Amino acid sequence: MPGKKFIIVAIDGGAASGKSSTARALSERFNLLHSDTGSYYRAVTAEMLRRGATPENLASVKAALEGIQLATRIEGRSARIEISGHVPGEEIRSKEVNDAVSHFAAIPELRSSLLAYQRGQADAARRGGFAGLVMEGRDIGSVIFPDADFRFFLHADPAERERRRVRQGQVDQVTERDRLDSSRKTAPLSLSKGAVSIDTTSLTVAEVADLMASFIAGRDSRT
Repeated sequence: MPGKKFIIVAIDGGAASGKSSTARALSERFNLLHSDTGSYYRAVTAEMLRRGATPENLASVKAALEGIQLATRIEGRSARIEISGHVPGEEIRSKEVNDAVSHFAAIPELRSSLLAYQRGQADAARRGGFAGLVMEGRDIGSVIFPDADFRFFLHADPAERERRRVRQGQVDQVTERDRLDSSRKTAPLSLSKGAVSIDTTSLTVAEVADLMASFIAGRDSRT
């Protein structure tokens, strides 16, 4: 168990590849603060829509960004985003947000506004007494924490990922979202050099978590 030093674990991958489930499992196993950056972008997207901003109108996005304040509320082992004093709820999983999030996430100004906030989760984890931070998203190992102690990239067959969303009771166009996120100019979804790539198609959450944990525990035993 990594207790000798504060560690950062970066998990990237497409929609429904297993990032959240395995991140939560690692959080429990190693006492890490769990940071779900996908929920951050969804929360900001919901706030953009509430304020009448659209991805096509950059001025409206900039104006909305100037009007919000971001903070972190730790609930258990989860780092929840707080926007102007409010922690967003299930509205971030709505179809409206789902359809818009990749378009808002492609805006460089919006990504820039979240960059320092996301990196600041490491300090939040330290203040909270955690052994480290596990952060999941689409550019964590490539942009947010390129020097993370452990970097993983999860992927799975698109049909299986669609089935996972259905089992979760969600409607999500995973292939289209991945296309948009992989083709954006700023911080695209990609396998960063040196990251461990894991195909989760035929693996259970426990099996993926065990595999990732073996890398973490194995390296820790040699330090």
